[in-house]
Amino acid sequence: MPSAHDYSAPSIIGDDTPLSSFAGKTLLIVNVASECGLTPQYTELQELYERYGEQGLVVIGFPCNQFGAQEPGTEEQIQQFCSTNYNVEFPLFAKIEVNGDGRHPLYTYLIGDGEDISWNFEKFLVNSEGQMVERFSPRTAPDDDELVAAIEKTLA
Repeated sequence: MPSAHDYSAPSIIGDDTPLSSFAGKTLLIVNVASECGLTPQYTELQELYERYGEQGLVVIGFPCNQFGAQEPGTEEQIQQFCSTNYNVEFPLFAKIEVNGDGRHPLYTYLIGDGEDISWNFEKFLVNSEGQMVERFSPRTAPDDDELVAAIEKTLA
């Protein structure tokens, strides 16, 4: 059975990173952008990472410039922006495409037969075996009760 652990992507600093390196961890995979009205979600994503990290949650950010060209920077600029403005410590990857012909294979797996990504900050909860558990809309805040409950259930 395929899983998120079957895929890899370049980290924000360019190292090829297999998602299997997160085996045994619960993942919250998010397509992110620096110039979006939802960009302040970085604060809540970092808080989730800090709150549940010791229990096995890893938030993973995939910058994407496909929605309103709201992630125009280089990887170095993105990393600097996230660190300086939001104290982001969770793993960030290099920019990818999440829709269309250039869609990263991880997102092909995550979306499955579902609809395309609608905007920045769409969230996918993946269990410790790499199976997609639940998908949350960009407007679902990281501290939303339903999202937090799903994370806690997946970590249990």
